[in-house]
Parts: sequence; C-alpha cells; structure tokens
Amino acid sequence: MKGIVFLGDRRLASIEVEDPTPGYGEVVVEIKASGMCGSDLHPYRAPYDPNRPLESRIVGGHEPSGIVAAIGLGVPPPVAKVGDRVMIHHYHGCTVCRHCRTGWPQLCEPVTRTTYSANAHGAHASYMKVAADTLVPLHDTLSFEAGAAIACGTGTAWGALERLQPRGHETIAVFGQGPVGLSATLLASTRGSRVIAIDLDDDRLTLAKRFGADETINARNADVAEVLREMTDGQGVEMVVETAGSPQAAAAGLKAAAVWGKVCMVGIGGKVTVDTQAMLDRQVTVMTSYTMSTVDQKACANFVVSRNLDLDRLFTHRWHLDQAEEAYQVFDAQASGKGAFIF
Repeated sequence: MKGIVFLGDRRLASIEVEDPTPGYGEVVVEIKASGMCGSDLHPYRAPYDPNRPLESRIVGGHEPSGIVAAIGLGVPPPVAKVGDRVMIHHYHGCTVCRHCRTGWPQLCEPVTRTTYSANAHGAHASYMKVAADTLVPLHDTLSFEAGAAIACGTGTAWGALERLQPRGHETIAVFGQGPVGLSATLLASTRGSRVIAIDLDDDRLTLAKRFGADETINARNADVAEVLREMTDGQGVEMVVETAGSPQAAAAGLKAAAVWGKVCMVGIGGKVTVDTQAMLDRQVTVMTSYTMSTVDQKACANFVVSRNLDLDRLFTHRWHLDQAEEAYQVFDAQASGKGAFIF
C-alpha cells in the first residue's frame, strides 16, 4: 500500500509500505479518515536530511479513525471485533506503569512509548496496525472525520478544559483559532463559558464566531492583554487556553490573567519567559496539557454526542492521499479550517 511521509523543507513523498498484519495484542484498522494536525507542520517544515533513506521514513498522520479489519491473537472480543468503528489513541506504552494503567501512555514511566506517526507508521495510508488497547469506540452517530478530530485536535482541546475545570461562569480567552482553538471555543461555549477568541486571521475569527465565540480579537492590530482587560472591566480573564505555540500569545495570556486566573499551554514550539513577581501578585496558576487520556478521549466523544455538536463543521478541506502535496501546502498557510484525508 501507499503511505505519505514527511521529508522536511515542506516536502512529502508517497512510499510503498508493506500491508500490515496484526501480531499478538494488535489489530489492523482500515482507515476511513486521517486528520491533519498542526503538529504535523513540525516534521513538514523541519530541515531535509538527504542522508536519511526513504525506506526508513515513518508514515505520518496521528488522527486516525476507521473500521477494525483484522485482529491478532490475544485480543478478546470485548476489546475489538472485525467491523467495529473506532478511533485510535495515538500513543502506546508499557501498559503496566501507573500512567499507562490510567489511560496516559504518553506519560509512560519506562518511556517505552510508541507514538504512531513518529516511531511507528501512522494513518496517512489505507491501513494501520496498532496495539488493541489504543482503540476507542466511535459512536454510530459520529462521522469518521469527527472521530479523527477527537483523536487529537478536539480531544486536545477537551484535555485542556479538563485541566482548567471551568464551571460555566468564567470568561475564557482562547489564543489561536486553528482546529484545536476552534474546538476549545466550541467546547467551552457549550459548557457555558463566555469565550473570547484571538487570532491573526479574520477568516478564522469569523469561524470562531460560528463556533460560539462571544467576542473576537485580531492580534495583528491590538494589544491583546489590554483589550482583554477592557472587556472584563479591568479584571482580566479567569482562564486562558493557548493553542498557537506562540511566545507572543503566551505572554499576552499570562499578562491578561485575572487574580486567581489559570493559564493552560497547549501549543507546541513557543518559549515563554515568566515574570514570577507578576504571577505571585495575582496568584496565577500556569499549567500545560498534553493531548488527552484514553478515558478523556471517550468522554469528549460522549460529550459531543450528548450535546449534538457538529464537528464536521471543523473541516474546510477533504483530500485524497494523491493530493497530499497540495493538502499540506494549503494547511501550511494556516488560514483555513481543518483538513483530512478521506478513504
């Protein structure tokens, strides 16, 4: 079968990959939707290494959903049956440490972690072999695209909100209105919070309004921290979700946090300098959120179903694998909604 790999320097390649066969405790999933995630842009933009053989490259894509196609030995029917609709939690650990046993294999203590699309083949191919305990059921009312979103981007937004624990009366500033930020806007507004969406792109801010944002700020022409304080009668916002991975966004979020405010960093790649005196004066809590647990992935899906949320609206582009080069060029511009490869 064909699979898409990232070469670096904004280049991709389609390579021939052996059709997967499940081993003990494994299943093969026929991929129906493979989402494109902002973290894909890191290997996509990384420097190209001409000395690395093409056959050593790993198939990309870590937002998979599909149908169980084959089951290996040691996988009991309650875990998986051929034909099951599933999402995949894209990490697998030792399975026995305290983090793995509570659904957090990405925090595996022996660091035996498999990260699909990083050190094991991902979902930008027709089939994907995974450990059976990475499977999360996909509700019949959810599309495969919605499952792909929950498998990382939307699930990551859910994980950040679970870290912040809003009770519904707070004002939450969401920095960045890419797929993760839009998901945070949708989920936070559905949970009852007032949401102020921040981005550099007016089209994304328009999308944010459609996803439940009460107000928007274009950071290109505003002192965001100052505007957020003006919007909150000088108090600042109770909660911040930073999804852009931007040092400027992080600094503005920290500056805009109210007394006893909470700031959750989700975006990858930024470096933040913290004024500890300013944090102490306002008793600000600063935290990070690393995607979500398998338990939270299921909880996010249940919430989406119970509130009848239309995650398909996140997707502005649907592609086939033979369009991968164009798909990532569009995504790299970061002026669109979410994209996915459909099979």
